[in-house]
Amino acid sequence: MFANTFPDKALIAETVAKMLLEIEAVHIRADEPYTFTSGIKAPVYIDCRKLISYPRIRSAVMDFGASVVLRGAGFEQFDAVAGGETAGIPFAAWLSERLGLPMLYVRKKPKGFGRNAQIEGNLADGARVLLVEDLTTDGGSKIKFAEAIRKAGANVTDTFAVFYYDIFPDTPDRLKAAGMRLHYLTTWWDILAACRKENRFGVEALDQAEAFLKEPLKWSAAHGGIAELPRSEG
Repeated sequence: MFANTFPDKALIAETVAKMLLEIEAVHIRADEPYTFTSGIKAPVYIDCRKLISYPRIRSAVMDFGASVVLRGAGFEQFDAVAGGETAGIPFAAWLSERLGLPMLYVRKKPKGFGRNAQIEGNLADGARVLLVEDLTTDGGSKIKFAEAIRKAGANVTDTFAVFYYDIFPDTPDRLKAAGMRLHYLTTWWDILAACRKENRFGVEALDQAEAFLKEPLKWSAAHGGIAELPRSEG
């Protein structure tokens, strides 16, 4: 596919949003908000891990992922692909195959036995690593995984996620300050547009979702969640 022109990014975003809706990975409900690990209350939830059970869709998603990474970073910029434990591991495996690169994964914390390793796989000194996870919210976990890779003697300049929440405007700059460019396929805004176009979930629920996307911490606080971000989300 790379011998031809890359797919249009807007088309990729719309297509992946529709794929996530098709497999029912998208959940929107305002009457019983979801609680994120950080304590944020939200009327939206996305489960990208469901993609692993749909081989045709995940294959297309990985083709899109490879095209976005190659277009955004270049063709010869990486020596390996690393997945963050645990949801990033299968996506890193599939993307590494697409890119023809070795794959490894990063633990959330070092093992408490043996070599006490946090990186699993063969990581060469000075290797240029593409960090992969299933989704990105504020970028906190990406920064922690990148720190572990750098501590092991390699470099991380780019990170890829299938889904980007796009609710905290400073996330790309935060990742950039940590030495990483962010690449992704689709966002909640793309999901919301597809839902309105296809009349999914109902107008009231979508309006609440949009209110959350515009002011997530304000919406969270008004519904019993935290009002300040502790910087622990992915």
